[in-house]
Order: sequence, then C-alpha cells, then structure tokens
Amino acid sequence: MILNKSKRIVIKIGSSLLIRNNKINSTWVNKLSDDISKLSKYKIDIIIVTSGAIALGCKYLKINRKNLKLKEYQAVSAIGQIELINLFKKSLSKKKIKIGQILLTLEDTESRRRALNAKDTIENIFKLKGIPIVNENDTTATNEIRYGDNDRLAARVAQITSSDTLIMLSDVDGLYTKDPKKYKNVKHIKEVRTITDNIIKSASKSVTNYGSGGMITKIDAAKICMASGCKMILTKGSVNNPISKLEKVGSYTVFIPSTNSYNAKKKWILSSIKNKGSIIVDDGAGNAVIKGKSLLSVGIYEVNGKFERGDTVTILDKFNNKIGIGVTSYSSDEIIKIKGIKSDNIKDKLGYISRGEVIHIDNMVLYK
Repeated sequence: MILNKSKRIVIKIGSSLLIRNNKINSTWVNKLSDDISKLSKYKIDIIIVTSGAIALGCKYLKINRKNLKLKEYQAVSAIGQIELINLFKKSLSKKKIKIGQILLTLEDTESRRRALNAKDTIENIFKLKGIPIVNENDTTATNEIRYGDNDRLAARVAQITSSDTLIMLSDVDGLYTKDPKKYKNVKHIKEVRTITDNIIKSASKSVTNYGSGGMITKIDAAKICMASGCKMILTKGSVNNPISKLEKVGSYTVFIPSTNSYNAKKKWILSSIKNKGSIIVDDGAGNAVIKGKSLLSVGIYEVNGKFERGDTVTILDKFNNKIGIGVTSYSSDEIIKIKGIKSDNIKDKLGYISRGEVIHIDNMVLYK
C-alpha cells in the first residue's frame, strides 16, 4: 500500500482544485474531508498546505487576478484567506475535525529558529486534536521573501515537521516523459528514485488558470522531500475522494527517498558546522541522554557560549567528553536561568515555557 506505515502526511491542494468552472468546488472539498476523516481514525497526523486565497479573494471581489500588482495581491489575499479558511472549517467541522490556520513566508521555513517555532505550533495543534491549514503569507511577503507557489512550501513544511509523506494533489496524475497535454506517445513514470536531467527535462512548465506553479515546481518540491527522507506522491486531485482512490486507481508518480526522515534529520544535525556553544550536564542527565531520553533543564550543570533557540550545540559531560549534539529549544541566556530546575518550574523562572525539553531526543545525535 502506498500510504502504508505513514504516520504524518502533508496534503498539498492547488487553487485549480478549489475552483471549477469559476465556482467554488464545495463538493470536492467535502469529499476530501471524508478522506481526511478516514486517515485521522488511523491516528495519522494530517497537515494541509493549500493555495487559493488569492483565487477566492478575486472571486469574492469579482475582479480579474491577471492585472493585479503585488500590493493588490496582498490585499486580495487578506480577504481571500477568510474565504479559504471558512471553506475548510465548514467542511471539516461536519466531521468534528478542528482546524488551525498557519501563515508562513519563505523566511519562516529557511530560518532554523523560525522553522522550529512553526514546527512547535503545528505540534501543539496536533495535541489539541486539530489539523493545521498552512498557506503562504501573501499579505506580508514581498517578491524577495516569497515562494510564489505552494508546492515548495508544502515540501518545506514536510521537511520541518519530519513528515514521511507529501501527497501533491495536482491537475495531472503524475509525471510523464513529455507533457501529455501537448504530445502523444508519452509514457507515465510510476516511480522516481533519482531526479536526473531527463526527469527535469520531462517536467512541463504549464500553469493553470488559477495556480502559480507548474511541473517544474513539483520537481523542486520532490528534491526537497527526497533530501529530507520524505516520499512525495504526485497524483490527480480533481477526482472526488482523491486520497481513497490512490490505492484503488493507482494512477500516480511516487518519488522515493534513499533514506527516511529520521536519518535525514540526524544527518542534517551532524552536518551543522555552526555549533554556537555547549551544554554541560550532570551524570544523571548524561546517562539519560545516552539511553535515548531528551535533555531536561534539571540535569544541566553549565552553559558555554552564546546561542539562540534553534541553534546547534554540543552536549558535554562534566569532564568535557562529547555526548552528542542537538538543536536547542532555548537560548543560552534562558538556559542559564533554568539550569538545575525541573521542567514544571520553567514558567515560574522565565514567565513562559517554550517546551518541556531543552533538547528533544528527535533533535539530537549521540556520539556514543
């Protein structure tokens, strides 16, 4: 099964799927909600990355998007965001599924600290039994700091949340040797394990009436996914119940990474050459970390260097032996204030709490 063993799935929805024949495709959204409800029953985390704010804003305002300038795009998007989130809220609430809206820019996913903040927000939405609805923040982004399409944004979201599958719902049922809309005698590519020059050449640059991306941006998204250990499935989304029909119809292209998301994340942490400092821990904390536990504030003995939340730091024992490295959830100044105290007391010291662990085991690589 193509979705077998998936624990966290990102579903990317294009604008052209939400609007058909110049009308909001409510029936399709309701059918997708049926699929999402079924996945949720298997305790699979779902993240939706959706386009459509500008398209829905234009429809609501009854204006043509072709002549819009950037500032006008931002204003139309602000109006369209309300239409977009209400569309999903109305549909998913019928399934008793709560949603939370997250707006991101290119900088939010490229900056390690901002990416960590976004991940924490998404994780907390999951804890509240909700589904995150992610879109690019067109209202504040400029040309220099925006993706311009949600294909690559979806891949970055999959990367920072350690998702194992990205389902790219498109207007095509996968990748072909040539654009099937323009050429005959084309072959459907079922599986991709390496993105070669031929794969890139086969990508179409066609753009739909409502979307801003083409096949090239989907290939770019696949590169990001495969590098982060996440498989990407490109399939036709315009059919009703597109997720359920993945298995039944079997019409898709799957991009398969050579590693899983866990190993890719470990490799990313190990490749970091900008370790900003170190955290010295006591024997109890050191032994706990070696046994696969997260690093808690109570076991921290000393802090060296100046670093911020999201930086990579070295974990040392009291004899300066390296235990591991990891991405810290707190800055050096914050850790100095909370070292030696229990996690339950962090809020009393700082007035807030980022998370219970100073370094979560998922964000850590051991040397031993």
